[in-house]
Amino acid sequence: MTDAVRILLVDDQELIRLGFRLVLEAEPEFEVVGEAADGDEAVRAVAEHSPDVVLMDIRMPRTDGIAATREIVAAHPATRVLVLTTFDLDEYAFGALDAGAGGFLLKDVQRAELTAAIRAVHRGDAVLAPAVTRRLIERLHAAPSARLAPTPPVADPTSELTEREREVFLAIAQGMTNTEIARHLFVSESTVKTHVGRVLSKVGARDRVHAVILAHRLRLVDPAAPLRPDGGGPTG
Repeated sequence: MTDAVRILLVDDQELIRLGFRLVLEAEPEFEVVGEAADGDEAVRAVAEHSPDVVLMDIRMPRTDGIAATREIVAAHPATRVLVLTTFDLDEYAFGALDAGAGGFLLKDVQRAELTAAIRAVHRGDAVLAPAVTRRLIERLHAAPSARLAPTPPVADPTSELTEREREVFLAIAQGMTNTEIARHLFVSESTVKTHVGRVLSKVGARDRVHAVILAHRLRLVDPAAPLRPDGGGPTG
């Protein structure tokens, strides 16, 4: 049996934390190891409990979720942060991704979507609320120097990719899931997962969201090209 995914709940509303705890503790693979009511508490709790995934609210007293995410990611790179907020605002979504969050979802997400998102973030994938990927790409093309963009590397980080890996990289940049990439390239999902891991490692991307950012900053994808049919963002 594999170890349980250790989760820290961060929200200034106790009832929200209780609701998430009840949902997550019903899943045998999840273990809620702690709670925090603001960003300061979250930073201390991560240092104390070493969770695998932090469910992070944004609007909280004292230190907000974006600042806390930035501090946690810098000090604890093995801990992944999944931001959950009531507000579908670009400043929150982009701020969370810029801070190093592995995902951004709204609190009205369905139970199955939440648990799937936690699994995805834990294994190193990234998850975005459906409308965020398109807005992210539009912003990158409208303002190439935006803070979200990584510092341009000295050498092209994609130069070491094989032809197949480059195809996978471009598919990720279009917001395709592993299932969609497998169908598109006529290979198995397990093969796609292997390629995705190698691609992220070679280009130096922390996760799929940052691979999307990198591809569009390098102008490797047509900004007018459609995303996957449902407009969704990068997921497992």
